[in-house]
Amino acid sequence: MTTERIIRIFAGSMILISTTLGLLHSHWWFILTLFVGANLLQFGITQFCPLEIISKRMGYSCNCSGNSEDQCCTKK
Repeated sequence: MTTERIIRIFAGSMILISTTLGLLHSHWWFILTLFVGANLLQFGITQFCPLEIISKRMGYSCNCSGNSEDQCCTKK
């Protein structure tokens, strides 16, 4: 699994969870949704994401040179 897929899965999960909690429990959970969205926007502009650093430390990396992502970006 690539670091990019990990980031997308994590961000999507956090948005769904925080939106559900915001609708069912407390409107303060929408702050988490805003934070995740702002972090995705910032990542798109600067290419810096703390989750990418964490996932690389866990052994996931992507050093592709023209190959398919699924073949070259794997857990070590």
